Amino acid sequence: MPNLRRGMMAAAGVSTSSVSAGTLWAWGSGGEGALGDGTDVNKSSPVQIGSNTDWQTVDLDDLGKFRYGAAGDATSAVNGEGKLFTWGWSNDGQGGRGNTDSVCVPTQVGSLTDWAACTGGYNMWATKTDGTWWFVGGRNWGGGAGQGDTTSYSSPVQIGSETYWAKPSGNNHFGFCITNHGSSNDGQLWAVGANNLGNLGVGDTTSISSPVQVGSLETWSQVSVGGWHVVGIRSDGALFTWGLNDKGQLGDGSTTDRSSPVQIGTTEWAMAAASYHGSTGAIKTDGTLWVWGNNYYGELGVGDTTSYSSPVQVGSLTDWKILCTPVYILESIKTDGTLWTCGRSYYGGLGNGTGTGGPDISSPAQVGSDTDWLVLGNSQDWHSHAIRSV
Repeated sequence: MPNLRRGMMAAAGVSTSSVSAGTLWAWGSGGEGALGDGTDVNKSSPVQIGSNTDWQTVDLDDLGKFRYGAAGDATSAVNGEGKLFTWGWSNDGQGGRGNTDSVCVPTQVGSLTDWAACTGGYNMWATKTDGTWWFVGGRNWGGGAGQGDTTSYSSPVQIGSETYWAKPSGNNHFGFCITNHGSSNDGQLWAVGANNLGNLGVGDTTSISSPVQVGSLETWSQVSVGGWHVVGIRSDGALFTWGLNDKGQLGDGSTTDRSSPVQIGTTEWAMAAASYHGSTGAIKTDGTLWVWGNNYYGELGVGDTTSYSSPVQVGSLTDWKILCTPVYILESIKTDGTLWTCGRSYYGGLGNGTGTGGPDISSPAQVGSDTDWLVLGNSQDWHSHAIRSV
């Protein structure tokens, strides 16, 4: 069956190319070496990380972001050779390098070259090319390691023995993975870890230390995890949210927490991102950008600091392609390869040359004049990473 959502995205000018490669760039908070540039110094403008040109992107059905995750001054990424790298804070072993030593440059985890994707920061998860799902490392008080316990791990451990996992997502102390059986029941969504606010989407608030399926749907395409809320999209373009809703970040017109997925709108959504501090952004198949939730610093980009509990459109443009929601910031790349940011000017997180104390921005503003930005990493932190074309 053809993927109608991808067809609509292509018609709207939204790139659906499978794989591209390029250079890795970072900006924002450099605490604990989280930027990976060999220092712990904040950077208010993008700086290149190393000289490699094989950092790879994945297509929009894989979140439209590269194989990367960040939170709590800890970062992970998979390169084009299938090597897993981590850097930044590692006090709880989240770097997966067998110790609790922080590093300030990308450092390979083991020697294997079969990693497919990674996610997370406080805790890290990943999948391999053989379809296995792994907890890379980190504090495990909610059971997010999927081992049936709450023991912290500093080296990767496999979650279960199945070989049909793809598209890991996670942050804080809970994670998700989507099945890829190569059959009609592809797209099941499974969850594991802390569930204090119904954020696992399984209908209750009981934490789970072994994976359980979220509902009975078998058509999930992508999932983005914020601090304690989650947004997911099915293959037909339907968008669902669940978890904490104190700032209206679920977008259902209320501030009521939800422990099961609730649908927002119809089937017009192409991709979405959940922020650690209670905001959500999404791009429709027509290339328009929509936001809701917390807006204390203007991070929704709608020209004010009013929080919204239902989706509101950012301007009227139809050329938005990729988005990311770091702490109190909205970042997006347009179809012309330009990079735009808005929100809180702190630690240099806007990437526009201003650091802490600079003006906050409540409408998207272009970062520099370059037109070679490919994708943004799934950051839940005060820093960001992105890939530029070679």
